[in-house]
Amino acid sequence: MKNEANINDKARAAYEKKAALGADIDFAAFADKAAERSYLSDPAKLSPEQQKQLENIGMEVAGEERAGTYMQVDHSVVHCNVATDGVEILSTDDALKKYDWLSDYWWQAVEPDADKYTARAALHQEHGYFIHVSAGKKVDYPVQACLYIGQEDLIQDVHNIIIVEEGAELHVITGCATDPQVKKGMHVGISEFYVKKGGKLTFTMLHRWGEEVVVRPRTGVVIEENGLYLSNYVCMQPVHDLQMYPTTKLVGPGAVSRINSILVAPPGSHMDVGGRAILAAPGARAEIIARTISTGGIVINRGHLLGQSPETKAHLECHGLLLSDKGVIHAVPELEARTGNAELSHEAAVGKIAPEEIEYLMARGLTEEEAIATIVRGFLNVNIEGLPAALLREINNVIHEFSLQKYS
Repeated sequence: MKNEANINDKARAAYEKKAALGADIDFAAFADKAAERSYLSDPAKLSPEQQKQLENIGMEVAGEERAGTYMQVDHSVVHCNVATDGVEILSTDDALKKYDWLSDYWWQAVEPDADKYTARAALHQEHGYFIHVSAGKKVDYPVQACLYIGQEDLIQDVHNIIIVEEGAELHVITGCATDPQVKKGMHVGISEFYVKKGGKLTFTMLHRWGEEVVVRPRTGVVIEENGLYLSNYVCMQPVHDLQMYPTTKLVGPGAVSRINSILVAPPGSHMDVGGRAILAAPGARAEIIARTISTGGIVINRGHLLGQSPETKAHLECHGLLLSDKGVIHAVPELEARTGNAELSHEAAVGKIAPEEIEYLMARGLTEEEAIATIVRGFLNVNIEGLPAALLREINNVIHEFSLQKYS
């Protein structure tokens, strides 16, 4: 592969480089080696408990109404198939062997020496998915990808690449989770997405980790002329320490990106999340919307809009709902204009459910539980398109659990 030596040199030099954001994690606290997993010709052979876990992160185990599936457990690719023409799905290791041109994308949207986590992934990478859509192909059903940790204390290092060629359209649902029996582990996920001229990529990422899992995604997205990138991120279950700050770079005129997040932080969870949009071409548009609930956990919600080119427009919205005095929500919006006619705006609000809101709904016949559930449901509604039915059911179940609690 071209530039492999240069990438490795950069990574080795940054292996002890602390990240600018988030707690510093000691890799020595986790295991590097994983047992080899057997290939599954049919994911339905997984245990009922494992299948349920997959359904909770949006995976269709039977593969129905999916354009293809990629599944990795620990360091092993256990299932990979394509069900439609014009789509190719491989592990990134296999894709690099197959295509010399892939090195033109490899570590171009994310730097290998950005921090110790990118450096580790560059030097210890264990697969990840490669998804490529041919020019003009509009894929009817989503492609699904699952990154799963099944071994206690394991570090999983993956590098993902998605390329949507000119005029193509694709929806990818990525589910990341630990086995129900796994409590501790670490996931380092490098993701580089490229949306070519007039292309559209909808990327829905669902996390369901163990209570002592550390998660460090590093994502870069490049969007060309009139390209559209829609990102939906949902994490509603406990996670020990999550730090992510995906960056979208709009390099073509008329490029558009929208990042939506739904976050629920239970006690013991620490989430430092957000997003950055770099508007580097005339007429580019961006939107970052976050809905955050703390029932006792800590959430730092960051957003950065950078207007570098004329006629650009972007909006940042961070709303937090604090449902426990033991929780913390910290919103950090940033607007940066480097040209006179960039239009950037933000709206940030953090608070509790007002008693008068509950009383208003109860006066119209709702019980207290129903009133709280209605308020929370409305708060979490950011009109995310394409969410799987199983996830929508889980969101409703979480809302119902909220309604059973008392908040001070």
